[in-house]
Amino acid sequence: MQASYRIGYRMKTTTHPQAMGMILGLIGVTIFGATLPMTHIALGGFSPLFITFGRAVLASAAAAILLLVMRRRWPKGQGLMLIGAGICVVYGFPIFSSIAMQTIPASHGGVVLGLLPLLTSIFAALVDGERPGPAFWAYGVAGAALVIAFAVRGNGFNLETGDIWLFTAAVSASLGYVLLAKISRNISGWEAISWALVVTAPLSLVATGLVAESGIHAPGLPAIGAFTYLGLMSMFGGFMFWNAGLALGGIGRVAQVQLLQTFVTLAVSAALLGEIVDVTTIAFAAGVAVIVWLGRKARIA
Repeated sequence: MQASYRIGYRMKTTTHPQAMGMILGLIGVTIFGATLPMTHIALGGFSPLFITFGRAVLASAAAAILLLVMRRRWPKGQGLMLIGAGICVVYGFPIFSSIAMQTIPASHGGVVLGLLPLLTSIFAALVDGERPGPAFWAYGVAGAALVIAFAVRGNGFNLETGDIWLFTAAVSASLGYVLLAKISRNISGWEAISWALVVTAPLSLVATGLVAESGIHAPGLPAIGAFTYLGLMSMFGGFMFWNAGLALGGIGRVAQVQLLQTFVTLAVSAALLGEIVDVTTIAFAAGVAVIVWLGRKARIA
């Protein structure tokens, strides 16, 4: 049986909807993988609050232009979910992750975000009615346990403040992913994130104006470039593919692809920030990825 998918263009068909969902999700994850390193760079010229609201304004402008060009109408009946998704992914994740990046390395944060697939699966069950089987949960919990072990290793099993902020960011992002995926079953993936950005744009504009004076610290080209990436790619472009992938391949299953985001974050952190990615970090990341990969075929109703 053929299934269909949408990123924002005309409907296309594929005989392997789950495989296509994985591919689209992987593209989104690759884009998201640079978010923490780019946030580190942007903090060299902007405050966490300005990064949060300013990048939302940038993404909202791009989204509004695209919606006008494509002549899209407001999706009736989706207002509450769009507002909820906007609060989670436009404000929640950016502000909490920006605060976290002030105290922990991006490579460390990349592994802590290995909790995202498990959290997304939990919200998929609570909000979207997916019912993963026992094997799926067993693999997910095992992967989460490795991530927690990584976060507390070498510091007396005490979580750092940055880890707590990053966990809060992960919770916010996971809930936002599920809401956007539900919306993306009725409209295309790019429309879902676009409308979420547009409905939150007034607050983004006001907040950016309020924090601009104290939030801009003579940024250089690297900080400006990183800020632009966060607005146009992390906040907007990546969600076009991610939303479509979750809606097509199943939220819980495609969410597991996000474990590969850890490797992208580690690579970008090493390349752009010069952070040392030691063997232990790579081992933990690989261990988590293997566990989730084993659970990708576990039953999900």
